[in-house]
Amino acid sequence: MARALALAALAEGQTSPNPLVGCVVLDATGQLVGEGYHRRAGEPHAEVMALRRAGERARGGTLYVTLEPCCHHGRTPPCTEAVVAAGITKVVVALTDPDPRVAGGGISQLQQAGIAVIKGVCAAEAAVQNQAFVHRIRNGRPWGVLKWAMSLDGRTALPNGASQWISGSPARTWVHQLRAGVDAVITGSGTVRADDPLLSSRGRRIPEPLRVVISRQLDLPQQAQIWNQELAPILVAHGQSASAAAKEQLDQRGIERLELEHCEPEALLQALAERGCNRVLWECGPTLAAAAIAQDCVQELAAVVAPVVMGGIPAHTPVADLGFTTMDQVLRLPQTTPKSLGGDWLFQSHLPGDGAGASAFSKPMNAEGSAFSPDNSY
Repeated sequence: MARALALAALAEGQTSPNPLVGCVVLDATGQLVGEGYHRRAGEPHAEVMALRRAGERARGGTLYVTLEPCCHHGRTPPCTEAVVAAGITKVVVALTDPDPRVAGGGISQLQQAGIAVIKGVCAAEAAVQNQAFVHRIRNGRPWGVLKWAMSLDGRTALPNGASQWISGSPARTWVHQLRAGVDAVITGSGTVRADDPLLSSRGRRIPEPLRVVISRQLDLPQQAQIWNQELAPILVAHGQSASAAAKEQLDQRGIERLELEHCEPEALLQALAERGCNRVLWECGPTLAAAAIAQDCVQELAAVVAPVVMGGIPAHTPVADLGFTTMDQVLRLPQTTPKSLGGDWLFQSHLPGDGAGASAFSKPMNAEGSAFSPDNSY
């Protein structure tokens, strides 16, 4: 099963809306005769790949798979049919598929065909590997990662707004790899105006992840690196109050627009889930970051801390006001061990309880459906 998990990891960031799945086939004597992994949606599933390589040697053998075999017709036929036809006598499954089209049905079909099924082998490891897929299925939105780089004194920019570069080259390389493992990178109009980011993986993934800009009023610059659609696709999400002229400018550029009734992180992630995104990366300013946390759109934090002191009053910080007034309200993350990225440090952790929970935030919604004031809008 460890080998099957390693195979599944080879397709990280490529399979959405499908999960990561790896498979290993042993013959009747316990010898490895076939292995495979799901590469991307629409292509054969891991079980089919492994069984093809095993051929007749699979008959009477054992199949190890990281996720319950599917039992429904989608872009490809059910994997349960392929397993039965191959003459497999035992199937070892790491994780039950939470997709309601499967949800134990695949295991039941195998058992009804006389195949012995063992469940839960390396289940914890498989659950971590497919946490984004499971989260989307259960919550109707992608798994959100919020990333920022800051100085030792908690600044993301100097008082004049200058911020390139806080972290060093190894940390920036790590960020490019992080982007390669997500389906979409999300930023706000303020970040586009201030930093002119490219938001690509720098070729570490082909195709590049979708770049998403969320902007209520479409107050976006005419010239920016992010408008280069030859490099990577782009989607601009905006509110209903955006001007017709601003919308027309995007249309003339051939840039896809998404008009949201409430231009908020929660609504955006629901739309991205419908597009098949399992995992998204937030690279944005403090107001949008705070809104994403408050609306349960962030499940994981990744903070790069550089050994520099920037100073400045008022300070540019990674996250805006969350409305906390006492220390027992603050988000306390599980203990984490920092990793070295050259001269910088990386702190990664899940938010408590799979996301902070909107109920933890008491700020009232304003007329635009936002818990944050229009003065700090994105």
